[in-house]
Amino acid sequence: MVVSFVFAGVAVTDFAAAYEWYVRLLGRGADMFPHERESVWRLTPTGSMYVVEDRERAGSSLVTLALDDLDACERRLRDGEFSFSEETDGGAPRRLVVRDHDGNTLTFFQTTTR
Repeated sequence: MVVSFVFAGVAVTDFAAAYEWYVRLLGRGADMFPHERESVWRLTPTGSMYVVEDRERAGSSLVTLALDDLDACERRLRDGEFSFSEETDGGAPRRLVVRDHDGNTLTFFQTTTR
């Protein structure tokens, strides 16, 4: 199997409120709006995350993003007054975990290559 592109989906109950939260989290507006209740951020050349209003699935999404500077992410979260936790268990890399208003979980960790 060859994968050429990855989409990570986040289901929310209130698209308008969630959109504003994700703009603050990601530091910019979405790149695309497939319809009035969905927004897409292109995060890498071959990876995107979308936020879509879907009340039945809201709160169950898990997204993990590898970053090149986790300390900068932590500063951004603190400056933006986001609630987050730091996880450092076992042999896994240090992770910052954020939950949106619906309870969807976004985990950030630092890639090992710098």
